[in-house]
Amino acid sequence: MTDTRDRLLDAAADLFYREGVNVGVEALTKAAGVSKRSMYQLFGSKDEVLAASLERLAPGFDASLLPDGEDGTPRERILHVFRVIEEVATQPGFYGCPFLATSVEIKDAGHPARAVALRHKDGLAGFFRREAVAGGAADPDQLAQQLVMTFDGASSWAVMHNEGVHGQAIRMAEILLDAAGLPNS
Repeated sequence: MTDTRDRLLDAAADLFYREGVNVGVEALTKAAGVSKRSMYQLFGSKDEVLAASLERLAPGFDASLLPDGEDGTPRERILHVFRVIEEVATQPGFYGCPFLATSVEIKDAGHPARAVALRHKDGLAGFFRREAVAGGAADPDQLAQQLVMTFDGASSWAVMHNEGVHGQAIRMAEILLDAAGLPNS
C-alpha cells in the first residue's frame, strides 16, 4: 500500500499544483494509476489527499527555498529566499507558491489543506522572524509578516503576468529590511 500511497500523493501534488484543487477524483486516480477504492482505503476523502500531498511537498519546497546551514548574515539569508523566487518565477511550469494557491482556491478556513498551508506559511514567517531577531530588527514580528506578504505577492504577480518579477521582490525585501534596521553586512 505504501507504493500506492506514494503514487497517489505524487500525482496529487503534481495535478493540484498544475490544474488547481478542483481536479476530480477520477482524474487523480487515473494519473496515479490507482483505483478509487484504493484511494478511499488510504484516505477518507479527496480533501485528505490534498492535505497529505501538501504535507509531502513541504520539506522539498523548503529545501529549495531556504538557505543551507547558517552561513551568511541574517539579511543575506532573508534575501536568499527572494533570489530563489525571482529565479523560479521565470521557469516554465511555475504556478506560484502551492500553499498560497491552495489557500486562495479553498475558501473554507477549516479545510485540512488550508491548515497545512497555514502551517507552512507560519513556518516561513518563523524563519523570517528568527533571522530578523538575529539581525536586530526593530519589530521582528512585523517584519516577518511583511516579508511573507512580499513573497506571496511576488509569487502571485509572476503567475498573473506569466513572467518573472524582474528584481522587484528583492528590491521590496531590501526596502523592508532597511526600514527594520537590518544592516547590509
